[in-house]
Amino acid sequence: MGLHEQQGPHERYGLTRLINARGPFTPAGVSRSDERVGRAVAEALAGFFVMEELHELADRTLARATGAEAGTVVHCTSSAITLSVAAAMTGESTARIAALPDTGGLPARVVLPAGHAVDYGHPLVQDIRLAGATPVLSGTDSACTLDELEKDLAHPGTACLVLVSSRLTRGARVPLAEAVAAAHRRGVPAVIDGAAQDFRIGELLGTGADLVLVSGQKYLGGPTAGLVLGRAEAVRAVRAQGRGIGRAMKASKESIVGTLAALEARQDLDVSAWARRQEEKVARFSARAAALPGLTAHPVPDPAGLPFPRAALHVDVARAGLDARALADALSSGDPRIWVYTDRQYEGELTLELVPLTDEETEAVLRRTAEVLAEHAPGGLGDRAGQHT
Repeated sequence: MGLHEQQGPHERYGLTRLINARGPFTPAGVSRSDERVGRAVAEALAGFFVMEELHELADRTLARATGAEAGTVVHCTSSAITLSVAAAMTGESTARIAALPDTGGLPARVVLPAGHAVDYGHPLVQDIRLAGATPVLSGTDSACTLDELEKDLAHPGTACLVLVSSRLTRGARVPLAEAVAAAHRRGVPAVIDGAAQDFRIGELLGTGADLVLVSGQKYLGGPTAGLVLGRAEAVRAVRAQGRGIGRAMKASKESIVGTLAALEARQDLDVSAWARRQEEKVARFSARAAALPGLTAHPVPDPAGLPFPRAALHVDVARAGLDARALADALSSGDPRIWVYTDRQYEGELTLELVPLTDEETEAVLRRTAEVLAEHAPGGLGDRAGQHT
């Protein structure tokens, strides 16, 4: 085997090395797949399949694995939103499906709480518009009451309610089950986007939502795929979009086979034992980080209710010689780059998700953090060097 074949893609193509402590983050490539998933994808790429048969196998497997009435695989969670909205407007009607994104004569209003109009790198409302529908934001960014939702849902021409289960939602929490019930009182189907919530599928289905959408990539660790779960009639209508706009959002053979392998791996996982290992990992990391000058550190719960903690680092500017934003910038400018959550950096806090990191990578994060702090320590070499410039 030549040197070129021995190199990984970073070396082979001169790509930036990255330690991703931001969780399943799309700009970082989302997640890591285990060897079982990698082998399954490679085998699928090397073969031919009757795609309808493969889809039906995946649909049965999803229903059995999740407890949903039905399920199917689409290209990604973003496309799952578009296809779910389309399904709510067209059902399985061939003529209506063929007409999209022309929604003339169809119910085309899609209601969602204003604080659920999140941005995943693009606005979620654009997924709605791609189907030809019109997003209607209910309430305000700070709050959306059930009364406000019911008023908007009662409007003629409403196709569905879209709700989001994510740390990115804004304002007061909207009780999902109560919002779903409000939609059903008006005869309106409800869709929940739970992209990174594959550990909470049962809970989200328990809200009574007609469709629950999760990623096959994120914590499930599969290839690019969106999982659509819920009522059989609604799932059939999503699959039917493959004769229309869904053609551009289809799942490939390797994504379906890889998803099946990822589901098998999840079913073999002792989630309770796995969660304990994550707690221990974060506790060890936090204890060592707290020993660094200018830092305090402790575990914090996942903000979306997933079964593992994160590590929160609080930066004392006076003792550290730099603030949280400067520390994050220094971490992200090294080699390898280290990406962390920075949404609370102006409150002096950085957060790290350690789930996908190896022991070597957590060591590298601690080592680089210590180096940056040493460079900026008041009265240290970094401070004295700054006095002579």
